[in-house]
Amino acid sequence: MRRFIGIVVAVLMVGTVSGCGGDSDSEARVVMSAAPSTPSGVPDLAAGQDIARDIDVPWGLAFLPDGGVLVAERDTSRILRVVPGRAPEQVYEVPGVVARGEGGLLGLAVAADYAETGYIYAYFTASDDNRIVRFRLDGQPEVVFDGIAKAGVHNGGRIAFGPDGMLYVGTGDAGQGTRSQDPANPNGKILRLTPDGAAAPGNPTHGSPVYSLGHRNVQGLAWDRSGRLFAAEFGQDNFDEINLIEPGRNYGWPIVEGKGGTDRGFTDPQVMWKPAEASPSGIAISGDTLYVAALRGERLWTVPLQNGTLGTPQSRLPDLGRLRTVAVSSDGALWLTTSNTDGRGDVRAGDDRIIRFPAR
Repeated sequence: MRRFIGIVVAVLMVGTVSGCGGDSDSEARVVMSAAPSTPSGVPDLAAGQDIARDIDVPWGLAFLPDGGVLVAERDTSRILRVVPGRAPEQVYEVPGVVARGEGGLLGLAVAADYAETGYIYAYFTASDDNRIVRFRLDGQPEVVFDGIAKAGVHNGGRIAFGPDGMLYVGTGDAGQGTRSQDPANPNGKILRLTPDGAAAPGNPTHGSPVYSLGHRNVQGLAWDRSGRLFAAEFGQDNFDEINLIEPGRNYGWPIVEGKGGTDRGFTDPQVMWKPAEASPSGIAISGDTLYVAALRGERLWTVPLQNGTLGTPQSRLPDLGRLRTVAVSSDGALWLTTSNTDGRGDVRAGDDRIIRFPAR
């Protein structure tokens, strides 16, 4: 079990890195291998097909090597295996999940070495905290990281293996913004862990899992073909954000929301929306496009991406309601989950749905 425990030296070192918008500290840079090449073709957003219907608050989604897709139901603790043309099948139930408010069974990730280990990772809200476990579909879960504060809101929850083989974790401030600026606290951060749950080698501060700080509620993580990490962040009253994440950077919350913090050592977002237009959760990148699933905005945003810079967003798919998760499979198809049964949406026939948009 890996509980977040800071040591004084580590706290001081992270504090030094976070107070500077630049990256002059060479230890703050992590060498990342290039992201896997994107399949040819782009998703055809006019050709969506319902893969599954009547799913209970789908949240995490992860692809298996055999083409199956795992989907986490937030409020039931169930993990379903979804295959086009077949009825969804329950393959696991995560014990100890406490689903209240925005908490429950959240992000899923398939181990980079799944073929050898068979490990699946899940981020969920337990009785005392948010935590990450790993398990085989025929075995018991093992806690690899815990001690992330929970609340009715801002639990974060997105997890993903990066192109460097490390596990990246988006956490929320659990309703207390001061946590985001505390380098000894795992909340309001992007964490970078080894598959065993330890602080990954090469992190900005040796022995600390913190990769970046100053976040309000991160629910989207995606890498471009050059290995650059982007993250989606819920704003409060003014601006939602898409940030280009660099190690050791401080993204400003709760001192700054949106742009305007660079003179104080914070890093500005690349894209912003009013919360009514977005409330971005999952994100994905295919080729030169970033896809953003919007909850309150009830649409899919597509954002052009060139050399690490994001352009002007375009609104797509306005008729599906709240969108929680978007992901790109190895064949270039775009997978999307609605979130109309989460207590905040208008439920439509068949909700919640899992939709696949094939590559052209």
